Amino acid sequence: MSLVQSGKESDEQSDERRAAAILHADLDAFYASVEQRDDPALRGRPVAVGGGVVLACSYEAKRRGVRTAMGGRQARALCPDLLVVRPRFDAYLEASRRVFEIFRDTTPQVQGVSIDEAFLDVAGLRHIDVPPPQVAARLRRRVRETVGLPITVGVARTPFLAKVASRVAKPDGLLVVDPAGEDAFLHPLPVELLWGVGEVTATKLRDRGLATAGDVAALPEGVLRGMLGPAAGRHLYAVVHGRTPVRIVTDGRRGSVGAQRAIGRGPHAADFVRAALLGLVDRVSRRLREGERLASTVVLRLRFDDYSRATRSRSLPVPTDSGALLAAVACALLDAAAPLILTRGVTLVGVAVTGLEPHRFVQQSFAFDEPRRDVDGGGPDGGLDTARDEIAARFGSRTLTRASLLRTGDGFEAPQLPDAR
Repeated sequence: MSLVQSGKESDEQSDERRAAAILHADLDAFYASVEQRDDPALRGRPVAVGGGVVLACSYEAKRRGVRTAMGGRQARALCPDLLVVRPRFDAYLEASRRVFEIFRDTTPQVQGVSIDEAFLDVAGLRHIDVPPPQVAARLRRRVRETVGLPITVGVARTPFLAKVASRVAKPDGLLVVDPAGEDAFLHPLPVELLWGVGEVTATKLRDRGLATAGDVAALPEGVLRGMLGPAAGRHLYAVVHGRTPVRIVTDGRRGSVGAQRAIGRGPHAADFVRAALLGLVDRVSRRLREGERLASTVVLRLRFDDYSRATRSRSLPVPTDSGALLAAVACALLDAAAPLILTRGVTLVGVAVTGLEPHRFVQQSFAFDEPRRDVDGGGPDGGLDTARDEIAARFGSRTLTRASLLRTGDGFEAPQLPDAR
């Protein structure tokens, strides 16, 4: 999205466009901070939330080398006095709800990113409230005093810069990026801090001697496109030159639904990995149906022993919310990735569905090559899906589980932001 606007604009409009009025608010080490808040014995000590795999860890643990998604054995080797606590997702959801109430009391323009972070646009408050940096400081104070949790806030002209600012300011900080000094702030930063630059892209850049955002900014767009591909190169060029969108999205629906499970270092039996994947598909398909959505594409995500990642996807001929159909496609993707898993090991498996469409707007089709569909449109096992959904709604989502998961469990289900209908 270009920031260049045609025609004349008033001084007030120009000032609003240039102002640093986007806040990115991000709770620090959220799960671990809730545990430390609720148990004084954990405060100031290295804490990890999880069991066999670290779901979250306190900054005291992070300073000792412990990281999210690390196996419990490795975490204890790095930090022998690590305190491991079981997750309490109900407590995290309640804390998130209270924090988001403060966000929405600050401004109606809130874009939730996850249960522990959000963007806030406070440009509209410029005539009736204090300047954005003071709004951010007040928000941090209210979260600390009301909910008892530390939160970091970045303030900038664009959501991208606000997100990067909050990363730099962590933990428990506040950082304002002056619109006149955006390049001075951004260009010295390592490429890994740029929002949207993952491990693979960062490695490609560093292999070519590009260590900072400034190094990348010195290259023509064509070079970046040739290096990273058209879309990624164009995006990164816009990022390092401050040409990212200036507005947050407050009225959009989630573009994908996904779930993942960290399974720790193996080796893992193929049946165990498949069972874990099927449990994730059950969660995702149930959430699709709860949101009255259909999906057009299934995405398999894998993380390996060396922390590298791989993604595989397949589009469906007809959008669906059927657990059986989604499971069949996900398992086919897993089978195709089996040689890679065998040679590199797998520590995390995830599944997501994209290309979401409202259930009521999709044209029904005749599936001559598939088993008979039930009248509710839920696919080959639509009746089973409906029955399971009704049981989950009445007795809880863990009332029914696959027999293949009885021994190992289906892993933790991290809480999600509710999807607007």
